[in-house]
Amino acid sequence: MVLSIGQKANRSITLTADHVKSFAALSGDYNPLHFDESFVSKTKFKRLVVQGGLTTGLLHALVAMDMPGPGTVFLSQDWKFTAPVFIGDTITAEAEIMSLHDKKPVT
Repeated sequence: MVLSIGQKANRSITLTADHVKSFAALSGDYNPLHFDESFVSKTKFKRLVVQGGLTTGLLHALVAMDMPGPGTVFLSQDWKFTAPVFIGDTITAEAEIMSLHDKKPVT
């Protein structure tokens, strides 16, 4: 894929209870914040929260499949969660190429 400064890509998903259950089965993250409505009703969230790893997975998919695309490998990442994501929310991963480096080509 030929990359250029300013190039953008995005990918969206509406998260469901089935997504949360499937992610828990794969990751082992059965925190009651994700499954126990009685428990979560006593927290600041008040409703079931989607696992953070499930939300960041959308960005992995964007990089691996859309831009740069297949064959891409993450070398590092740094996440900051600014708000909870709830079942039924639609989230969007967005990426924009801000700079390119000759010494680190995408091939």
